[in-house]
Amino acid sequence: MNPLTTLAMAWRAVRSHKLRSALTTLGIVIGIGAVITFVTLGASLQASIVSEVSAEEADAIYVWAGPGDGGGQGGPGFGAEPVFTERDLAELRDIDAVEDVVPVGPVPTSALTHANDTVSRAQGVLATAPAYLAGADLRDGRPFDPGADEAVLNPAAAEQFETPVTVGDEVTVTFTGGDTRTVTVVGLLNDSTALSPFEGFGETPRVYVPTDPFYTTSLEVPDRGQQTVYARLVVEATGVEAVERATDAARAYLEGDSDARSLVPASSTFRLQTSEDLLGQIREILDILTGFVTGIAVISLVVASIGIANIMLVSVTERTREIGIMKAVGAQNRAVLSLFLVESVILGVVGAVLGIGVGVATAILAADYVGIPVTFDLTWFGIAVGVGVLVGVVAGLYPAWRAARTDPIEALRYE
Repeated sequence: MNPLTTLAMAWRAVRSHKLRSALTTLGIVIGIGAVITFVTLGASLQASIVSEVSAEEADAIYVWAGPGDGGGQGGPGFGAEPVFTERDLAELRDIDAVEDVVPVGPVPTSALTHANDTVSRAQGVLATAPAYLAGADLRDGRPFDPGADEAVLNPAAAEQFETPVTVGDEVTVTFTGGDTRTVTVVGLLNDSTALSPFEGFGETPRVYVPTDPFYTTSLEVPDRGQQTVYARLVVEATGVEAVERATDAARAYLEGDSDARSLVPASSTFRLQTSEDLLGQIREILDILTGFVTGIAVISLVVASIGIANIMLVSVTERTREIGIMKAVGAQNRAVLSLFLVESVILGVVGAVLGIGVGVATAILAADYVGIPVTFDLTWFGIAVGVGVLVGVVAGLYPAWRAARTDPIEALRYE
């Protein structure tokens, strides 16, 4: 039988039972749609996070002392202990492969006040050095000066008040102990994305102030008395090619003759991670999550294949007399098998194509709701169509074989 004739007859059979065909393909539409949605969201989230850790941070090394051996426990800065002294910062800056060392420390606050409007703020106020803002995109103003009562806000922090903060306005910081300090806003960032992985990856309100005079955490260092201690450091290498040398040298110093070595708890260890290390961990976690939810979606494809097989068996039974007539006029077993196999493949392909459309639309809506740009992995679109064909072939193989094996004499007698 001519392939085009086979395709036309199969399509006519599918169209003659529109509702049944639609319900049969529904499982494939749901399965493929779910796979495309989850894969697209995973790719979009990964692309969004990777874009936040920009190429400008490729020479940065994130240093902290935290629990465990660094094997994937928590995110950057998880469980960070305040152990790094000013001497440690100076010694790290003296390493040949190191350009600068910037401390980052949270300031314990309870509220922020602007224009008689007070908002609760238990976190999000970070004390650091002006160099931390060096690569930041400022919408207006400038970085703060060391030792000054000045601050730089991101848009999320500036717009959390009834009257948005502008450059030159004053904001009163209330510390957890009840003391207050008024700062002048000297800069506004262009967006609310994190300036380093230590801040997380959400667009939350953040206020940046100088370590002097806002950071006051201190500990008794053996043989050195009371010292200011920091929990997180950003070590900037002299270039991307120097990152590995800077990392090795910094680790050797910290684990050797450093003040931090005498302060770090026995349950903690020094952790040094580069942007590439962090991106690798993020990709691995997202790939696992995407694979898990995609695996759940595949279950619906299995159910869909069973539905197609069931409908095709019903179709073979309903068309027994038609099969008998075809074979009586000379149709070979191969032609009958091809007819029913093509019919099941049509159901699979139609379901896959519709599923791609449903998946793309759902992914766009979900990404818009989450607030991340959509990134499509086009490879999965081809895989989706291939899966649709495969489901059709596998599900239709036995019913088609059964139809081809039908005895024409018995078929003609069938009522």
